[in-house]
Amino acid sequence: MNAITKPAEGTPPGDGHTYRMPLPRLRLAPDVSHGPLDGAWWPRCDTPEPEPPPLVASPDLSVGTVTRVIVGTAAWPDAPRKVMAPGRVIEVALTDLAAEARAIAVDCGTVGRWKLLVIPPDEPAGAAAGLLIAAADSGNSLSAPHLLTLVESGLDGQATWESEEGPGLR
Repeated sequence: MNAITKPAEGTPPGDGHTYRMPLPRLRLAPDVSHGPLDGAWWPRCDTPEPEPPPLVASPDLSVGTVTRVIVGTAAWPDAPRKVMAPGRVIEVALTDLAAEARAIAVDCGTVGRWKLLVIPPDEPAGAAAGLLIAAADSGNSLSAPHLLTLVESGLDGQATWESEEGPGLR
């Protein structure tokens, strides 16, 4: 098979190529605005251009129409001011707030705002999985920077988090 001239199996005739955005590595709490975080997102890279479009197009966020994304300039200094999503353009607002350094907020119209921990792309899979679960836990009372500090310090967070009335990293 000649990969250049023949379409991939299942590709409609006449379609030169297809591209499907990868699903975001995302976990959300059952309800929006329950605490300091509403979930977590683990982007595949620190480059801002390719990462937000799959996030705002995520079926998990389809409870409302994403109208705006707010990112911290510390983590995303070169963030684009607009990103494309299927059928629309999403505004990207920047913030310098320290509490937003490792978080992203996704405005979903009348549904509300989802505030997500942004897990560093190079975080080991085990630690990232624990952070995805912890940030989406409705009992979580820790901010994005605090959760990341627990992991970066080499602690599993169990004693510290439980002393702050949280469920602990698993």
